[in-house]
Amino acid sequence: MAFARQSAGDGFTNPAACSGHDRTASRGIRHATMLRSFGTKLPREDREFMRAAPGPVNANILDPDTYVHGFPHATFERLRKTDPVSWCDEENGAGCWNVTCYEDLVSVSRDPQTYSNAEGVTLEEMDPADFEARRNMLEYDAPEHTRYRRMVSKPFNRREVWTYEHGIRLLARSVIDETLPAGATTRLDFTEEIAKQLPMRMLGRLLGVPDTDGPWLVERGDALLGNFDPEMTEHPVGLVDTDEFKAMPFRSPAGLDLYRYAEQQALLRRANPTDDVISDLLAPTIDGEALTDREFKNFFVLLVGAGNDTTRYTMAAGIKALAEHPEQMARLQIAINNGDSEVVNRAVEEVLRWGTVTMNFRRTATRDVELRGRTIKAGDKVLIWFTSADYDDAVFTDPYRFDIDRWPNDHVAFGRMSPHLCLGAHLARLEIKVLLEELLPRVASMEV
Repeated sequence: MAFARQSAGDGFTNPAACSGHDRTASRGIRHATMLRSFGTKLPREDREFMRAAPGPVNANILDPDTYVHGFPHATFERLRKTDPVSWCDEENGAGCWNVTCYEDLVSVSRDPQTYSNAEGVTLEEMDPADFEARRNMLEYDAPEHTRYRRMVSKPFNRREVWTYEHGIRLLARSVIDETLPAGATTRLDFTEEIAKQLPMRMLGRLLGVPDTDGPWLVERGDALLGNFDPEMTEHPVGLVDTDEFKAMPFRSPAGLDLYRYAEQQALLRRANPTDDVISDLLAPTIDGEALTDREFKNFFVLLVGAGNDTTRYTMAAGIKALAEHPEQMARLQIAINNGDSEVVNRAVEEVLRWGTVTMNFRRTATRDVELRGRTIKAGDKVLIWFTSADYDDAVFTDPYRFDIDRWPNDHVAFGRMSPHLCLGAHLARLEIKVLLEELLPRVASMEV
């Protein structure tokens, strides 16, 4: 990616004072952002084509390799129009229903009594004992989920997150200063050198761990969530025998490494509590409740994986979109220069919709139920497709148009009307907002 820096006289200044997960979605965005030829701009006709549904019409939506070159929007548009609750056979499973329309996804999300998380949020079918050993907060229903969420939510609520803004802004400035020399045209791997760095450093500060541990934590988190991707792990599920890790999070040896790290950090905090998220997670609530050791370790693993991966690739998707839509970038630069927070906040929401890097989560039907004329049997797996819902033209006008003024923008990148709304939504929004406010005033143009 090529960045041309603003010179001192270019007129853009920052008025601001000193924010789950499916790995294959991130994988597609990672390739699109990192591997396109540096210094070349997409032809105008290609940018215009994005307003129609891109990609193949009959892709295998359960094959991770389908997403290497991007999300197959044309396939999902066909499904939304002709078969919105469709059945797919699995090569190594019982098969699943696929919910692709926005309205149906919201309906499923708000009905956990019928569509349960308690048997897992991925398609993997597990032995109950192995599943229980690696179960995380996402894989509970009420009342267990309500209790769990209440005990871990304080560091991520809106009021708490906005106290982090100054620190995030300083981190963003530091990362940008390191990668973009003043007054120069710079070619860089944006995903690796900027989008990865800010969430990684912020996560380390929140956890209260040494900055030097950050790269290792992120590498282990990448291996965890990239458990199907041979580029991300030496033990890709389906390509090598991973039975020895079946009780580990995401069936990955990285889960064991993170368990051990979490145990060490817990010992340190219990001996000497500090002002960080790990100490908050270990402290009993006002009612005397506390996470068990297993709950703490599983939540720590989830936090390390999801706390970096999703924000990183959302940032990458957003910057790629702005580079390919220079008129939108110019509009956003003017808004930042003028302190127009409404436009900036709307841009953040459009970046989230456009990227929607968590492609899907699984639910399991607890009873026979009819949806869009299809009979879903008790015990059937049901995949709800967030990325498809966020491009549903029944809700989003011209959904393949990147529009920072889009409003309303009730996307489902964090879920919607569900007890399982993304816990880190406020933090992710803030990190994306700060990145845009700190980066865009410093660049005259961007090319992918």
